[in-house]
Amino acid sequence: MSETSHAFSIEMKSRRHVKCISVSEGSQEKVLFEGFLGELESLSLIEGEMLEIEGANGVLRIDIKTEELTKQLLKKEQENTG
Repeated sequence: MSETSHAFSIEMKSRRHVKCISVSEGSQEKVLFEGFLGELESLSLIEGEMLEIEGANGVLRIDIKTEELTKQLLKKEQENTG
């Protein structure tokens, strides 16, 4: 993976919170994971390099630097304001 690739993990507390896991068998190599994190319990940046979103039903983590996250949020805000 390149430096711009972002790893992620999703850790669910129970199978019942997973809605769908799908791996395409066709020529498309799509993978879909859907579920319900539940009520937001915390949102944090670990050591400025890992965004962690913790819900009542599980945790989503993605390695993204603070600078990248800020840049993308500002870009989106500018798009929305015109």
